[in-house]
Amino acid sequence: MQAELLATGDEIRTGALVDSNTAHISEQLTAVGIHVRRHHCCGDGQADLVAVLQEIAARSDLAVVTGGLGPTSDDRSAAAAAEAAGVPLVLDTAAFKVVERFFKKANRPLTASNRKQAELPQGAEFLDNPVGTAPGFIVPIGGCRFFFLPGVPYEMKRMLADQVLPRIQALRGDAEHCYLSRTLTTFGLPESQVGDAVAALEDRFPDLTLGLRAKFPVIQVKVYGGGSDRKGVARRLAEGADWVADQLGRHLVSRDGESLEAVVGHLLRQRGATIAVAESCTGGLLAHRLTNVSGSSDYFLLSAVTYANSAKTAVLGVGADTLADHGAVSEATARAMAEGVRLRSGADYGLATTGIAGPTGGTEEKPVGTVWIGLATPERTAAKRRNFPFGRRLMNKQMFTMAALETLRRELLAI
Repeated sequence: MQAELLATGDEIRTGALVDSNTAHISEQLTAVGIHVRRHHCCGDGQADLVAVLQEIAARSDLAVVTGGLGPTSDDRSAAAAAEAAGVPLVLDTAAFKVVERFFKKANRPLTASNRKQAELPQGAEFLDNPVGTAPGFIVPIGGCRFFFLPGVPYEMKRMLADQVLPRIQALRGDAEHCYLSRTLTTFGLPESQVGDAVAALEDRFPDLTLGLRAKFPVIQVKVYGGGSDRKGVARRLAEGADWVADQLGRHLVSRDGESLEAVVGHLLRQRGATIAVAESCTGGLLAHRLTNVSGSSDYFLLSAVTYANSAKTAVLGVGADTLADHGAVSEATARAMAEGVRLRSGADYGLATTGIAGPTGGTEEKPVGTVWIGLATPERTAAKRRNFPFGRRLMNKQMFTMAALETLRRELLAI
């Protein structure tokens, strides 16, 4: 079964909004074995919408369209669908009841513009929107079945999961067919090296498909497999994922697509250990990532963003002579920061960052992108220098943060 996706709206066409809907829908359709052939984007002009709908209808079995179902004059998806299908727009009684129910529950007046949202192509099947005002609908155009969903991501995702995917599964009539995937996360190698390391997967496992995704600052390796024997597909997928993991070695962060901070959290919890962080150049980003994991209160104790030298001394006990002799961005300062935050928090591990995020502040000796990462453990304290070639401040802060987390991960795994 062949599918195409269409995202509508001038905001998306002009780049004012990023289209995350299409990526999500494509991923979900692929997961149930639907081959997504093309992604489209079209503005709000009705003639353009009609043309692209008819183009899709001429070659695909099904399509999912997002956007253009709101109450304003530039929401034209329903009208375009009716014109493309050669039918009039009519007030759908079921859709109108849902719109009416939403406004009554919200204690808001129902306007003529909102009534417009219940006007669907004649013969369309109404799709309930339980979390918004814009109903969706299904309408055939030529030999293609079109699913129209609102552009609001939260609404779209709910309707896709509850109403669209089950209908597509039923249309296909192949309940036994499955399409599974595994995501392995790696950090520390550029995409080209990751690709070279795992390039032979499809030769060794001809029934599996390989995909790479650079999701800065990590690289994800995706392994896909499909077939009618779910257990067999899952077994082959596991074998392929194991092979990929072996090729990635210590650069493998997760076999299940988990974030580095989540993996670090698991390791700390398994050991009954605690962590405190002292940050300068990362400005709290390290603490944010660690505490963005649910349950992090089990192991995260304290964060100190000691940006100024005076704060490093007053809060962490970094010696004034250390700062004077070596500078804030140095091995000695990184060690002292890690030791200081560990001592003051009572944590098992103290992790520190001090560096030059840029784009200004670099020198020949310490260029922009330089970071010292300090780690104090129950047995020892060490610091290491890393250099990253990014001229953008946020990218450097993200890389500094990930490098610090990776330092802790490898310490916990002793690799």
